[in-house]
Amino acid sequence: MHFKCMKAELRGRTFKMKMERNHTSMEPKKGRMTLMLALVTLIAAFGSSFQYGYNVSVINSPELFMKDFYNETYYERKGEYMDENLMLALWSLTVSFFPLGGFFGSLMVGPMVNKCGRKGTLLINNIFSIIPAILMGTSKVAKTFEVIIVCRIIIGICAGLSSNVVPMYLGELSPKNLRGAVGVVPQLFITIGILVAQILGMRMILGSTGGWPILLGLTGVPAALQLLLLPFFPESPRYLLIQKGDEEGAKTALKKLRGQDDVEDEMEEMRAEDQAEKAEGRMSVLTLFTYRGLRWQLISIIVMMMGQQLSGVNAVYYYADSIYRRAGIKENDVQFVTVGTGAVNVVMTLFAVFIVESLGRRILLLVGFGLCSVACAVLTVALNLKSIEWMPYLSIGCVIAYVIGHAVGASAIPSVMIIEMFLQSSRPAAFMVGGSVHWLSNFTVGLLFNYMDQGMGPYSFLIFCGICLATVIYIFIIVPETKNKTFMEINQIMAKRNGTEEDVDKEELKDFPVASAPYSKKAEVERNSAL
Repeated sequence: MHFKCMKAELRGRTFKMKMERNHTSMEPKKGRMTLMLALVTLIAAFGSSFQYGYNVSVINSPELFMKDFYNETYYERKGEYMDENLMLALWSLTVSFFPLGGFFGSLMVGPMVNKCGRKGTLLINNIFSIIPAILMGTSKVAKTFEVIIVCRIIIGICAGLSSNVVPMYLGELSPKNLRGAVGVVPQLFITIGILVAQILGMRMILGSTGGWPILLGLTGVPAALQLLLLPFFPESPRYLLIQKGDEEGAKTALKKLRGQDDVEDEMEEMRAEDQAEKAEGRMSVLTLFTYRGLRWQLISIIVMMMGQQLSGVNAVYYYADSIYRRAGIKENDVQFVTVGTGAVNVVMTLFAVFIVESLGRRILLLVGFGLCSVACAVLTVALNLKSIEWMPYLSIGCVIAYVIGHAVGASAIPSVMIIEMFLQSSRPAAFMVGGSVHWLSNFTVGLLFNYMDQGMGPYSFLIFCGICLATVIYIFIIVPETKNKTFMEINQIMAKRNGTEEDVDKEELKDFPVASAPYSKKAEVERNSAL
């Protein structure tokens, strides 16, 4: 009887302490955007994320001039011009080798961020940008188109690393009430990179016979700036404390980022996460796939990343000019419409930065993918009826609506969700999985869309419509809201979905050393003997 009372008392104390802990977390001390945090966000996003967007779009405008270069070079070597099938294959490789490199870069994320740190990985990654920038910039002088195709893989490795490491780095630097907004900034710079490439690629600037090598070579400029400036900013405090065991270094970094000496609340949260992680250990990708406690988190990031890329976003960017031409836009006007679409993308992603903390992640995902689904369906109709006078304008409207949907939800939010749904030990492996799915899907669309377009015409967008709709349904049923919650709180929410909530409660009992004694096996045997 005495033992039962002790167990009931322990449960009461545990429940009370959990409620006090939850009550405290419901009224957090809000972090603020300091100059240090703002600067490191801008430098990391411009030096890395900007390049991803720039290289997605950079070969779109000068496509005809680059194909002429391929053909002329081939003629000088062989004495004859390429046939249409060879040209189609080489151009598809030029487009799709960038995401293939991104896939290889994603596989390098886990080992590099664990070994070199988040900031160190970004600094090393600049090598994969500066070298190919020089080679692509001199490819016309060297009369070799093969180097462009090879360099697209290398620059893809750079994008594959940066697209995963920048959100991870910035998410770990940010206070929880700014984590969503800061997490969307890399996507904002991706859209800015796309827009800058579209502007510089205009016929009157660098989208010409003599200008396209410069256009390809400019991607090295942001990397050089990041290489010079990023060393002056701190490493991720979570990496320093949880993975390197450097508590003093973590506290110093946190003080710089918060602009104040009182950082004990955040340090305590990181220590609690560190204790939880020690029981779990650092996770590999294989462990991630077999660990029941992260089952729905893993499925969710795979679905969101597949939905993000298989929804056709890069088909729109890779082949935007040809879509507009087919819609009936005059040749001279296509470049202006493309730049206008890029500007809409930037504005709406900037809008997402300001609304993600108020509306939340889940609603933006649902609205974003839902709008993309509707836009793809209507675009299919508009492209099939382009003979009607006003249909080209409807096509442009559909592309813009699609870009808006992707900007506010489908493009911006999935990386934020990876940061928030995984703890420190499993986050690198999660980014490897999410990044690999992202880039493989990107590669698939870049490689196959040209053939889909030839075989199915406008009906290819119905496939993208179905994928967007399926993603909406999954998010509505499975994905929870994560805004303004600590990593540990989100972990507890997902534990209910995974059916491991009881295991989480047992782990929490370990945090109370005084109360844990009655549960030792030896003590329990002694009590039973006494009874």
